[in-house]
Amino acid sequence: MRDRPRGSRPALTEERIVRTAIDLADAEGIDALSMRRIASELGSGTTSLYRHITNKDELIELMANAAFGEMEIPEASDDWLAELAALARGFRAALLRHPWLAQQAMRRQALGPDVIRRTDHMLGVVSRATDDASRAAMVVDSVNTFVLGSVAAELSELEAQRRTGMTEVDWQHAVGEYVQQVIDTGQYPHFNRRILEADDRDYEARFEFGLGCLLGGIAAALT
Repeated sequence: MRDRPRGSRPALTEERIVRTAIDLADAEGIDALSMRRIASELGSGTTSLYRHITNKDELIELMANAAFGEMEIPEASDDWLAELAALARGFRAALLRHPWLAQQAMRRQALGPDVIRRTDHMLGVVSRATDDASRAAMVVDSVNTFVLGSVAAELSELEAQRRTGMTEVDWQHAVGEYVQQVIDTGQYPHFNRRILEADDRDYEARFEFGLGCLLGGIAAALT
């Protein structure tokens, strides 16, 4: 392969623009995105970006589609619930990898080819348990909504840690004296048991528990 001439840059493409935007949003958040900033990261002029991307809204849709394209599709098996669980875990992993994606996925969903491919696959998995298209759609919506809600709580905690510099344990210690005062009143016995007796599980354990309950309920409803 010939050496690239000194001073030359890789050709500007839609894929490079989207990849750069994703890396920037991952590192600094979606609010850091601007066509000027992306052009600067690419060593290009802003006008050059508009030859490939119409505007920022289109760019974010392309970013979301690319993130969905990263999610692996599990191999088919005899266990449709296990496949659905694997898809839910893959969605969670992508949302944690790209925190900005959760905010975008909660809005009206972009319909890029990779988004449609994943949705079609999920519907196909559920269709093995029901031939009712409406029920299949509601199952897919329920699973995606659960994942989004679960990850939103996890991302909120991570953002609080970043903003305050306090871990969850640090925060518990900070409010410990007040919580003890509440416990001492004896007015909230169930809250007291939660504080004094319940184990604090990590977010992955909470996710798995909730996912298991949801899928168990779905299986019961479809059978």
